[in-house]
Amino acid sequence: MNKNIFIYCEITEEKQIAEVSLELLSKGRKLANQLGVQLEAIVLTDKATAELERINDFGVDVIHLAEHKELFPYRTLPHFKLVKAVFEQEQPQIALFGATSAGRDLAPRVASALRCGLTADCTALEIGNHTENKTGTEYNNLLYQIRPAFGGNIIATIINPETRPQMATVREGVMKLEETSCKKKAEIKTIDVSKYLKDEDFVVEIIDRHIEAQKVNLKSANIIVAGGYGVGSKENFALLHELAAVLGGEVAATRAAVDAGYCEHERQVGQTGVTVRPKLYIACGISGAVQHRAGMDQSAKIIAINTDPHAPLNAIADYAITGDLNEVVPKMMAAMRYLDMRYEI
Repeated sequence: MNKNIFIYCEITEEKQIAEVSLELLSKGRKLANQLGVQLEAIVLTDKATAELERINDFGVDVIHLAEHKELFPYRTLPHFKLVKAVFEQEQPQIALFGATSAGRDLAPRVASALRCGLTADCTALEIGNHTENKTGTEYNNLLYQIRPAFGGNIIATIINPETRPQMATVREGVMKLEETSCKKKAEIKTIDVSKYLKDEDFVVEIIDRHIEAQKVNLKSANIIVAGGYGVGSKENFALLHELAAVLGGEVAATRAAVDAGYCEHERQVGQTGVTVRPKLYIACGISGAVQHRAGMDQSAKIIAINTDPHAPLNAIADYAITGDLNEVVPKMMAAMRYLDMRYEI
């Protein structure tokens, strides 16, 4: 058994490694160091260029590379066949995928074919041991696959003690993206596409593609002003947009606010939305359910504005302001404008 850690590197529309894949390479390097094994990446594309250089920033030991004109953009059958073939040959102990549309399509198929476990939408990964209560069997260096469960009411730790590879899809933004200090030139292992793929694997033909440009980029925002159901209305959200404009930030929302029609879905932060790590997170009218906290609790500074002094979000906030946001937010904007005016003078 190879016993190494494998990361499936997804290629974006811009022909770059997806950010969630880079986050997994960063986490994978730490896990590999902890286990004393190698970190390996799988790249399937039409023609690899700068993608491989970017991977080298994360201390990857081996890159399994397949280049074929039909491998980009992503299609299920050819990617499934190649990843399955690599795993059968290399026998990794851990395999990680981003919890993207491609990752959620690919990983379950590979897990089913290899008859191994798969944990979806993980928010944390750790290495640990486990003792089976009934038999007393001890398992060392297992992958703890941690994710919210039962609607986010509990945090579950899932293990696959018997099957390999231990597979998981991981949500974008939950792993900190850190380049390694030990960058290296990875060994390239070329995958012979003709050996594994037949004409029937390309039965789906892409005739035309229409891609809508991303309008909101919460992940890159340093300042986020978020609103919950407590904001009260779509009209009141205009106040949050005004505050975000003054601060040079973005507007986000909880699922409850999105479901109520106060804000667009692409601005949703939380377990079923985006995970963010801004320098400043201002939460307005947000009680702080665990589902929302899972998407923003790693923010550098959190300011909570709520009429309820006992709101759960106050427990993790750096500053908690008890009051009506319709009164507090205008005062915050007035103070910021005054400070800007003084700075210009």
